[in-house]
Amino acid sequence: MKKKTSNLSNKDRPEDEISFTSLFDGVKPVKHDRYELSPEDRIVQLKQRQFSSAATDKKANALFEFSDGFEASFSSTGPLKYVAEGERSDRVRQLRNGEIAPELISDLHGLNAEAAKNEIAALLFEAHKKHYSCVCVMHGIGTGTLKRKVPSWLMQHPYVTGFHQATLEWGGNSALLVLIKQSEEHDKYD
Repeated sequence: MKKKTSNLSNKDRPEDEISFTSLFDGVKPVKHDRYELSPEDRIVQLKQRQFSSAATDKKANALFEFSDGFEASFSSTGPLKYVAEGERSDRVRQLRNGEIAPELISDLHGLNAEAAKNEIAALLFEAHKKHYSCVCVMHGIGTGTLKRKVPSWLMQHPYVTGFHQATLEWGGNSALLVLIKQSEEHDKYD
């Protein structure tokens, strides 16, 4: 039998190969320098993350861009009222008669227009999320700026089905009782 000659060069021969394990001779394992949380600390950290995430989600969902360019016109006689297209006017009549009490109240006294818009958006989001049917927005009288702008802002929001000037019990002509659209959209947040 004849020996086969190899076409491998000297450096490609198996006997000259360096083994993988020999490359790591003398290497020591690295010690972990991380702090291990106790189970209690992990629960606290998880709750903080959930709270932070929920607060961020709530803030993002509560923001609604109200247009200052839209100004609704209302009758100068009688109380201020509005019924969204396709909604029941008898519900607004119930507001007028004091048959529906607000479940949340937002007092806008002392707020500028931008802060008032954010407050209204957060109020409407929270009421819709919690399936509240009525809220009270106290705009005050003051210079009349919020009293004039708040109804126009409310008409723009998709959760508002109607509103009526509040009864004396809830602020009279310095407040509005607002009807909130009900849906299953926010059940996942409960």
